Amino acid sequence: MQEIHWFKIMLDSFWPFLSAGLCFTVPLSLLSFVLGLGLGFLAALARLFGGPIASAIARFYVWIVRGTPLLVQLFLIFFGLPSIGIVLDAFPAALIGFSVNMGAYLSEILRAAISSIPKGQWEAAQSIGMNWSQTMRRTILPQAMRVATPPLGNSFISLVKDTSLAAAITVPELFQSAQRIAAVTYEPLILYTEAALIYLAFSSVLSALQNRLELRLERNLVTAEAPK
Repeated sequence: MQEIHWFKIMLDSFWPFLSAGLCFTVPLSLLSFVLGLGLGFLAALARLFGGPIASAIARFYVWIVRGTPLLVQLFLIFFGLPSIGIVLDAFPAALIGFSVNMGAYLSEILRAAISSIPKGQWEAAQSIGMNWSQTMRRTILPQAMRVATPPLGNSFISLVKDTSLAAAITVPELFQSAQRIAAVTYEPLILYTEAALIYLAFSSVLSALQNRLELRLERNLVTAEAPK
């Protein structure tokens, strides 16, 4: 009888969970990753090619963000900024927090990937008349992205799970949906387990896509290096 009761609760809550995941968790993850990737790329360029001031600003940004908890950062943006007159809705506040946080971590991934490209690649591109931007766009970045793809994929999968922290600032994503239903049904064990399984499903799909992308990049690399 207890099993039937639990099954009914899981069945009734499945669509609210999935809907919250598709409407809030997935968009928040995608937007935060794209914005964080852009911010991280700028920070990586500042560290590698910027002057002393730009490099120092980028290092300070990475140091601050990586040295403080993500939850504290979200609270500062959502609960702290209103004290100085900056009031943000929950979703934009979460988007800013996750983007800024991801940018710091992704900047280190991109910086390491760009640094891994041999100096000879720069010299070869410049010897055929490419300027700095052309060298980056046509020679360095395509190779660096092959190196960066696995850690970038892992970071995105982690971000999908980390969006559960947005529940703390009232974003109605997957985990907060579980909290709300658990508060009504008094069945936290089964509902949080169901939420965990949905997160696991999201992560499994993303892991499979990441593996396919890595295999495609490897095949393209082998094809490009094959003698003609």
